[in-house]
This record gives sequence, C-alpha cells and structure tokens, in this order.
Amino acid sequence: MGILLVFGCALGYMHLKNIWIIVAISVGAILVVEPILTGLLFRDVPTAGSLIGLVLGAFGVLAAIFP
Repeated sequence: MGILLVFGCALGYMHLKNIWIIVAISVGAILVVEPILTGLLFRDVPTAGSLIGLVLGAFGVLAAIFP
C-alpha cells in the first residue's frame, strides 16, 4: 500500500513540479473521505469541537492550495 502512495506522489510531482500541492491535496482528501467513512461505518456524528477543527483544517488546506 505504501508503494502506491510513493508512486502517486512521484507522478503528481512529475506533472505539477510542486510537492506541497500534492501534500495539500492528500490532506484535503483525508479531510473529505475520512469523516464520510466514519459516518458510514460507525454511524457517529462529530461533536461541536471536532466539527470546528474539521472546518478550520479545510480552510488551511484551501489556503495552501490557493495562496
């Protein structure tokens, strides 16, 4: 599984020439996919604090992608 991550990063870097965009996209994907999977698998809703953290994290990723 780790080799796919390395290959994806290398492929993204070859096309975009900026590893930080790849990192921001990776974190952004985690911000989107992980809460959806948590909701679907565990039927759990986020508390107010974790929801605020999720929103602030999303704004941080957007700030990294669009400087």
